[in-house]
Amino acid sequence: MLKRRDFLASTAALAGAALLTPQDTLTASAMAARSTKGKLAFRFRPYTLELKHVFTVAAMSRSTTPVMLTEVEYEGVVGYGEASMPPYLGESHQTATAFLSKVDLSRYDDPFQLERILADVDAIAPGNPAAKAAVDIALHDLVGKLLGQPWHRLWGLDAAKAPVTTFTIGIDTPDVVRQKVKEAAGFKMLKVKLGKDNDREMIETVRSLTDVPLTADPNQGWKDRRYALDMAHWLQERGVLYIEQPLPKERLDDLAWLSAHSPLPILGDEGIQRLPDLVRAKEQGTYSGVVLKLMKTTGLREAHTMVRLARAFGMKILFGCMTETSCAISAASQLAPLVDWADLDGNLLITNDVFAGTTVVDGKLVLPGRPGIGVVKAG
Repeated sequence: MLKRRDFLASTAALAGAALLTPQDTLTASAMAARSTKGKLAFRFRPYTLELKHVFTVAAMSRSTTPVMLTEVEYEGVVGYGEASMPPYLGESHQTATAFLSKVDLSRYDDPFQLERILADVDAIAPGNPAAKAAVDIALHDLVGKLLGQPWHRLWGLDAAKAPVTTFTIGIDTPDVVRQKVKEAAGFKMLKVKLGKDNDREMIETVRSLTDVPLTADPNQGWKDRRYALDMAHWLQERGVLYIEQPLPKERLDDLAWLSAHSPLPILGDEGIQRLPDLVRAKEQGTYSGVVLKLMKTTGLREAHTMVRLARAFGMKILFGCMTETSCAISAASQLAPLVDWADLDGNLLITNDVFAGTTVVDGKLVLPGRPGIGVVKAG
């Protein structure tokens, strides 16, 4: 009779084999599997996400997003990971390749030593948070599979408490915005990108078609704190729940003033990347809440700590994402039962997802019950 461990190992290995089929140019170093029995093996390859619509925020527009897909294998069991790297954040296929080429997991023979392994990976070089997240996510997926449990259960969380997710409406003309809102029918909350000269038009266009709660994300696009406060009052009257990063992250005094006077929670996104940023934000009073993203926090290990600390600080928590495959979205979803709000729609904005995992049913996140982060190869 086939043992359960052997079954998991064989099925995971078969599922992982598809990832090794090149869809982008692969380098020899990227696909070298530095593997021996009882050791961890690490692989990565570049991939490019194609967006359904041109995605416009305050500072830029794009129709693709570079990602890096990763695998960590241990005795035939494969964990999947991902780095999503929107160009404005400074990471790319080139920077991720340079960093991940230095990651040598064959030095480790115990995948359960997550603290040691991920601390070592973090110490390889400063920065590179998305590339580090790609290792972290794959390791968590692997360990969850070895234990036979999804991570939300390992953390003692109830999947039924995962919140609804927003669906993002990028900045565009009224006709395109109306089209996007119609495509988002069924979602219980919508996120509206702001920060250009058509803020009120964006909100009014969305409001002409739906009365669901809205959230606002200027992406540092507002430059005057008085304007930001006026907009906060105006947005509250139109059913907006919170505002993400309204002012440039360097404007600490203005952000603290706005957070103290705003009728809506002011959430730090670009202004809060990793754990030390969260501590400083609390000390300085710059934000009343935090936007956590795996691509900022270097993965699940630090994100879990930041969730707990933000709760202790009494701060509101939004778990967000970049444009990502279902791999990173499903990983983030494992922590969703702990947060106030979720913006985990990145996989719904692309046309070439290579994974299947967390789904959205009637606007609500539905976590897969599979072990690890819960993903399988699509198709």
